Amino acid sequence: MKNLEMDPLTRTRWSSAEWLGLVVLALFTVAAILGYGVFGRNPDLIPDSDSARRFYGLSFQLFARAHILLAATVLVIPLLQRARLSWVPAFLAVYFVSFLSEFVGTGYGFPFGGYEYTGLLGPRLGGRVPAVIPLSWFLMVLPSWAMANAVFSGASQRLGRITLGAYFLTAWDLALDPAMSYLTPYWVWQDSGPFYGMPLVNLLGWMGTGMVLMGLLEGLGARRWGRQLPLPWLASYFGVVLLMPVGMIAAAGLWGAVLATLLALVLAWGMQLVLRGRTSPGLDHSFAQSTVGT
Repeated sequence: MKNLEMDPLTRTRWSSAEWLGLVVLALFTVAAILGYGVFGRNPDLIPDSDSARRFYGLSFQLFARAHILLAATVLVIPLLQRARLSWVPAFLAVYFVSFLSEFVGTGYGFPFGGYEYTGLLGPRLGGRVPAVIPLSWFLMVLPSWAMANAVFSGASQRLGRITLGAYFLTAWDLALDPAMSYLTPYWVWQDSGPFYGMPLVNLLGWMGTGMVLMGLLEGLGARRWGRQLPLPWLASYFGVVLLMPVGMIAAAGLWGAVLATLLALVLAWGMQLVLRGRTSPGLDHSFAQSTVGT
């Protein structure tokens, strides 16, 4: 593997850069959650001045976009160092297909149900989909696939990888949707549903779209270049990105959404233990091996 061809000092430096980036993302996330919990939930605490109100209004718009862009920068560090540019075709494919699913969804209500984005997430492609949204799909599709690949590592276990990866991705939405549409108006549902305003068909749409995106990673060489990325780092990255919506819904007291997210992840963890035990003779340990010497 290319990353193992580096001298020990270089490996150590890049590993440090990867984890430092993750720490920066975590600190930014905690600051954003605290800002939302203090001022977003208690607007009367905002200083009574025009400049303070303008700053809060601007930060409300920019923090979500900045979080996505910072998360993308942090993920690119190990991608470029360990996989060079071999991941770019998969990124472009995931970006295009997720944009297409969002574009169709915002226009025709399929596969997520009827919804539309407000202007809070910045410039929109095709007049409907914020440019950062397809990027955010890739940021969580990759670690979701990697965690699934750690369980279903065999060449013949593609369907298992695709399904479990899509499940991880959908678990993210159990926190993301209440945070971004119920607590804040980053998008709005045309027809209210039972899960904090979200229609349950949205979860089916996420599973279906997730399976398509996982299939794209499979078809575009993720089992070759993806296994050069350290699984502990990718799993930690998934958790840090997930922390933003979970922190927001916890700050707002949406404990049903918090519990649903945690139960979904605990269920996935339990499934991994069972499946890992059943498939342990054929497990591919290359993710763990890729971290040796870092």
